[in-house]
Amino acid sequence: MRLPDAEQLCIALAERMRPGLHPDTALIGIHTGGVWVAERLHAALGLKILLGTMDVSFYRDDFGRTGLHPQLKPSEIPFEVEDRPVIIVDDVLYTGRTLRAAMNEIFDYGRPARIDLAVLVDRGGRELPICARWAAQTMELDRGQNLQLERSDNGKLTLRMVNA
Repeated sequence: MRLPDAEQLCIALAERMRPGLHPDTALIGIHTGGVWVAERLHAALGLKILLGTMDVSFYRDDFGRTGLHPQLKPSEIPFEVEDRPVIIVDDVLYTGRTLRAAMNEIFDYGRPARIDLAVLVDRGGRELPICARWAAQTMELDRGQNLQLERSDNGKLTLRMVNA
């Protein structure tokens, strides 16, 4: 299977999102791939509100089973969440559990006016009733396949298929 170009997907995603933005919309990228995508979207959309980042490891429902991720990063939400439209950005949407954890964490910061989701790729396989408002690409993958977003030393994003 030939994978789409991640850089082109970021451009397409920004254009899909543009009509649905408000002046006070804020982006929050989920570490790590979601932050990389959010950085590109933030620049392409010319948003004035600083970009937020989050690591949802402590909020995951499988935390007790999988333990602490070895590269835990701090969450940084440099804006007031209360009554603000927030867009969570992630690289690949799969089961929905990461997004459920992200929403739980956001509510620790306040009650947003709304929460939307933007993803580079929706790969199907949901376990929770979560969907993206914006997805640059939709594809069905087998359970044993995973998509991984990688960033090279020069910052270029690429998608890679990984067999689980």
